[in-house]
Amino acid sequence: MIRTFVIRAALLSLLSASVQSDVIRLRADEWFPMNGKPGSEQPGYMIEIARTIWEEAGHQVEYRLMPWERAIDETRQGRAECIVGAYHEDAPDFVFPQLTLGLDDNHFYVLAADPWRFRAIADLTTVRLGVIGGYAYDNGELDAYIEQNQHNGARLQIVRSGKALQQNIRKLLTQRIDALVESPAVMQAQLKQMELSESVISAGMIGKQTPLYIACSPVIPAVSEYLQQLDAGLKRLRNDGRLEAILNRYGLHDWQ
Repeated sequence: MIRTFVIRAALLSLLSASVQSDVIRLRADEWFPMNGKPGSEQPGYMIEIARTIWEEAGHQVEYRLMPWERAIDETRQGRAECIVGAYHEDAPDFVFPQLTLGLDDNHFYVLAADPWRFRAIADLTTVRLGVIGGYAYDNGELDAYIEQNQHNGARLQIVRSGKALQQNIRKLLTQRIDALVESPAVMQAQLKQMELSESVISAGMIGKQTPLYIACSPVIPAVSEYLQQLDAGLKRLRNDGRLEAILNRYGLHDWQ
């Protein structure tokens, strides 16, 4: 009887440890309002969606910031489950959900007094453009231009720090670059935070709207189940009004 109790207790302990160890590790660079500072009141709408769905499914969510290229590399190697705010082109070998977590496009930004405007890819040859390392921007002309000029400092400067957008904005203000490219939602939030909304303006859009995802490691088998839960949970949040409530906290609307 004592032996049976000990065996059952041991099994319960193992099962409990298994549940507790089911942690979904999310990695990204800061890209507010999609994902912001961990532990803040507004960690990003994608983080709130992921936590709501996966915690209801019995998982824990661990979210950390790091440079984008490192986030992709760590997740690709299985040291994290998923990256947040990804295009298909960022990591085509990753596992993606069926449903998107937003739509994005890219604008060029310049100082308010600068007359330069983007109309065609050839216009970029007249400016020093600031970009962020590891980003896929348009899956077309811009990405090809970045690839072609990645070692040409007179045309392109690549930032790889954890606060890459802030660094690019500061470089723009000090005229170390002439233009940068960024998502309008992200740029507007950052400019508002830095009190620069009147100092930096859009100089034109490139490409078309691109779906955004939480994308997961190709070497962790469990991510397929996690993404099925994410898809089902997103439908549930959309139907019961909780998705709208989350998006409202960030001044956003449903992308569907």
